Amino acid sequence: MTLRSSIFSVQDHYPGRGRSIPELYEQVLAQAKFAEDEGYDTFFVAEHHFHEYGVVPNPLIMLSSMAQRTSRIRLGTAISILTFHDPLTVAEGYAMLDVLSGGRLVLGVGSGYLKHEFEGYGVHPSEKRERFDENLAIVERMLSGERVRFDGKWRSVQDVALNVLPLQRPTPPIYVAILAAEAAYHIGKKGQRIFTVPYASVGTFSDIRNLVEAYRNGQADAGIDGGPDDILVTLHAHVAETDGAARKIAAEPFDLYVDTRLYARKQTYDDIMASELSLMGGVATVGEKLAELIEMGVHHVVTLHNFGLIPSVEVENSMRRLMREAVPAAVDRSILA
Repeated sequence: MTLRSSIFSVQDHYPGRGRSIPELYEQVLAQAKFAEDEGYDTFFVAEHHFHEYGVVPNPLIMLSSMAQRTSRIRLGTAISILTFHDPLTVAEGYAMLDVLSGGRLVLGVGSGYLKHEFEGYGVHPSEKRERFDENLAIVERMLSGERVRFDGKWRSVQDVALNVLPLQRPTPPIYVAILAAEAAYHIGKKGQRIFTVPYASVGTFSDIRNLVEAYRNGQADAGIDGGPDDILVTLHAHVAETDGAARKIAAEPFDLYVDTRLYARKQTYDDIMASELSLMGGVATVGEKLAELIEMGVHHVVTLHNFGLIPSVEVENSMRRLMREAVPAAVDRSILA
């Protein structure tokens, strides 16, 4: 029994509170190297626009910088908002990143959800599903090396092929962001992988099981054999020696993070402790919850440690405890179950 662990960074920024954007970037890049040294699988970077909600508008640039500081850890988008971008430019850029990184790209994609980003790009939210589906189809075909002809409602491509192909064949791994069980089912039936942040959509920790089962049911109905790396479940994390120590370090930063999140359900630290939709707590508590995820059929967990101006030393302490203590305890518990 194994459990893969990865990192997710939103790059939330708090103007006037003592940490500049250059300092934040340097922290994130240092955390990527630290994650590699601790054995994390992938470092995922969010894409956000026009607000301090997240200050990496182009993950390709951040991941390219990470590629120069690391050698083994995979480099992921969580997510690239295909709705807003030319799919040819997306395919070209990420193919080049895969080459520069030695074949380490993991491409998470989604349709977007923040109102101000749609307004900024002049895209109506009602169009997002069709635009996303068309652009994803083009990106997948381009990354495979196909010469593409495509006539859609929103985009046409006439006899175009990439001149730089990714090293990973047939394409780098692609994950589609989902929130609801219904979407998980349909993505599973299409044979695609999923990336989900349950905090944003389900009520309790146990509800994660419904997302996993819906996805697996979709795969089964399409005759697809599921794999251990086709579901990525993302949870906020702070792993301390005890539950009380975790609260002391993470409660205030988490509440700051939640208070500045746009359009999202507002769950304070106490709320998320009640719903259990996090991996925040002592080593024993987090290890038990990781074991529960394994039992649900989750074999790759993505953890968000850096939020709300939490000090970098505490981020690294949490990352270290997760990998060295909580994950081994969860695996041992699952083997004995």
